[in-house]
Amino acid sequence: MVVPVQYYLALSVALFALGVIGVLIRRNALVIYMSIEMMLNAVNLAFIGFADYFKAVDGQMFVFFVLTVAAAEVAVGLALIVAIFRNRGDVYVDNLNILKW
Repeated sequence: MVVPVQYYLALSVALFALGVIGVLIRRNALVIYMSIEMMLNAVNLAFIGFADYFKAVDGQMFVFFVLTVAAAEVAVGLALIVAIFRNRGDVYVDNLNILKW
């Protein structure tokens, strides 16, 4: 049984749209961060779908490199969010004015 590429793309677009909505609507830094990761995984799903459709390995290799960079991003991003939470007591982006004098 072969899954059509349209199903991969439809799921990818739905996940990406949910991620964009999460970034635009929510004010919690952790939720925004998870929404960005969801958008990244939606693009990875599109790459995998196209790689399967065109019978090429290039998309799968690119997803491997993107996931490697995402793992480093998770480590740095969560460390920054934890540091901000320890200093400020909350992680709402409306209250974050650390760079202001």
